[in-house]
Amino acid sequence: MSDLILVRHGETEWSVSGQHTSWSDIPLTENGEAQGRALAPLLAEHKICLALVSPMRRAQDTAKLAGMNAVVDRDLVEWDYGAYEGVTTREIHRTRPDWNLWTDGVAPGPPEHPGETPEEVGIRADRVIARAEAALQNGRGGDVVLIAHAHFLRVLAARRLGLPPSDGALFQLATGTISRLSTEHGRHVLASWNEQPRG
Repeated sequence: MSDLILVRHGETEWSVSGQHTSWSDIPLTENGEAQGRALAPLLAEHKICLALVSPMRRAQDTAKLAGMNAVVDRDLVEWDYGAYEGVTTREIHRTRPDWNLWTDGVAPGPPEHPGETPEEVGIRADRVIARAEAALQNGRGGDVVLIAHAHFLRVLAARRLGLPPSDGALFQLATGTISRLSTEHGRHVLASWNEQPRG
């Protein structure tokens, strides 16, 4: 049985502070690098037919530290947070106390980063799933690994399970973790989620 393996990149200074990070290319902290290395034994347990990675440095560095020879896929970038880039949820709630990313989206940002709705992120996730599915069905066997970002991977998990993009809110995802989407009786299922390497 072939699975879809989701890897969230290691810790960055902004993931610690809670700042929304999409296009800002924030590097891994020392702890984030250690998290990346700790993923290697877990991923080595899998036969991998394809590994895809976000173009962002934090994801690519995590992939390398985890021993993955991954192909860059631009659709794996994080949710475009528009005007909320670098801003924490607490700060947003000062002016929008009822704001929820999963239902409200983001405030428009600069022309090159206007922000995305949950549905727009879902469209990108569906494209990644289609590419992963093609690799899973190619007859060679093996799992597909995706190394990317928290909110994007949460949307992708929701879409893979047949849920709307906004249901990604149900899946908490920490840095440096591995999750597995599998099948059971012909249906897509959540086999494991948010696993942190021991040690």
